[in-house]
Amino acid sequence: MADRPTTEDVRAETEATDKVPAYSWYALSVLVLVYVLNFIDRQILSILANDIKEDLGVADDYLGFLYGTAFAVFYALFGIPLGKLADSWKRVRLMAIGLTLWSAMTAASGFAKNATMLTVARIGVGVGEATASPSAYSLISDWFPARLRATALAIYSSGLYIGGGISIWIGALVVENWNAAYPDGGPLGLVGWQAAFLSVGIPGLLLAIWVLTLREPIRGAIDGMPTQENPRPFKGFLEELVEVIPPFTLIGAARRGAAGILLNLGGALVFALLAVFLSRMTSGATASIIPGISDQWLFLGVGYYAVFSWATALRSRDYPTFALTWGSPAFLTVILGYGTVAFMAYAASYWGAPYAERGLGADKTDLGWFLGMPAALAGFLGVILGGRMADKLLERFDNGRVMVILFGLVASVPPIIVAYTTPSLVVFYVASFIAQMTSASALGGAAASSQALVLPRMRGMATAIFFLSTTLIGLGIGPFLAGYVSAVSEGGLSTGMLATLVAAPFGLILLVIALKLVPAASASVVERAKAAGEAID
Repeated sequence: MADRPTTEDVRAETEATDKVPAYSWYALSVLVLVYVLNFIDRQILSILANDIKEDLGVADDYLGFLYGTAFAVFYALFGIPLGKLADSWKRVRLMAIGLTLWSAMTAASGFAKNATMLTVARIGVGVGEATASPSAYSLISDWFPARLRATALAIYSSGLYIGGGISIWIGALVVENWNAAYPDGGPLGLVGWQAAFLSVGIPGLLLAIWVLTLREPIRGAIDGMPTQENPRPFKGFLEELVEVIPPFTLIGAARRGAAGILLNLGGALVFALLAVFLSRMTSGATASIIPGISDQWLFLGVGYYAVFSWATALRSRDYPTFALTWGSPAFLTVILGYGTVAFMAYAASYWGAPYAERGLGADKTDLGWFLGMPAALAGFLGVILGGRMADKLLERFDNGRVMVILFGLVASVPPIIVAYTTPSLVVFYVASFIAQMTSASALGGAAASSQALVLPRMRGMATAIFFLSTTLIGLGIGPFLAGYVSAVSEGGLSTGMLATLVAAPFGLILLVIALKLVPAASASVVERAKAAGEAID
């Protein structure tokens, strides 16, 4: 393991060259590879959806649940304590451990014989992947100065789109070749979609070893606020774990007295009633979700209740972090506004391949080349150009980054409409490319904005909260809504995807408010933290 650089080393190299050290770019490239694999493992379900549907006898609502909710709830909930651990422990080690877990669970998906086994494996993937972005965002913020942070985060985020696009190509290649070679099932009785899971899961175990060789930067040094290592890093992790995982949340609430218990139970009641109400409204489709797994809304209800429990606990235990995140209207409008972009984008990226295969007659090989690979390019271009534009606009406008998020929301709506209404496969491919590129442009600005609104010690937690909006709102509801509408309507996936556009007006309102709030909030981070009780010299 290489020696760890000192604060003076980092600052001296940066000041002497006025450039980012070469090692930072190297480390960023490794993180991009991790994120590429992250989304290959996550997104490969898209090209496998129709095969899983036929083989396991499930419906579109279950496929949306599997891709979205089953993954999103555990990804979001474990992202909270793991975000805390990223703020107090070795981020490189944490990422390597998580990579090992999610790769192993992806491989385990290849041995699933029924929907229950596949759902459990998917949950494991969500827990493992929850380590990646809190660690990566925090590391990148310590490897790159503020002036390049949106660009660096955008480069990292390009792995999302590269991995998502490549997954369609890899999945199609493995499924078609495997099924051609073993039409009645191959070794161990595995069929094509199972072999695809194994082919993308196993390489992650090797990549985890490479990740362990990265150097751990000094937290906050590049911003002139070096933070000492936490002598008890797992204490905070365990505290967060107890506060966010039901029913242990009641123990955490009890520590805050009778008022804490009443507030917690009140929140539980509200989310339970809401889940039951929504469950009954959609019972016709959600009945197809497998026995033994709570339906979509009950699953999400538990997730939202857990987040509520954690947020109220954070207010008591670390009020400065609460004040700069949950207590900040600027922070909330940014992450919720971006959450609506993710709502539409996740649904489109998942259902694009099944829709084209069913409704437009595309075969898997063509989808790999004409949907998957162009999607990787579109996402890469969108997130990189959007990140650069966010940094450039920030030089001229205090709310420049929010402008780019707003563009990503508005500009992605027309191509989604075209893609899911055209009878032409070529037009579908072109419109999907444009929709992917425009929605991707919002990510770098959104991520950088969330980091700019908190102190260095809070970046891991800010990232975890940021991903709550993209998972429990975007990933947790968007794909399921499209699948649910497809299952109950005559219009199928076309109508299902158009239904996701309901999120756009809400996002527009939130981001217009953010345009006004973010400049003042960014300029007053230290002052607001001090006012909330943070000890800053």
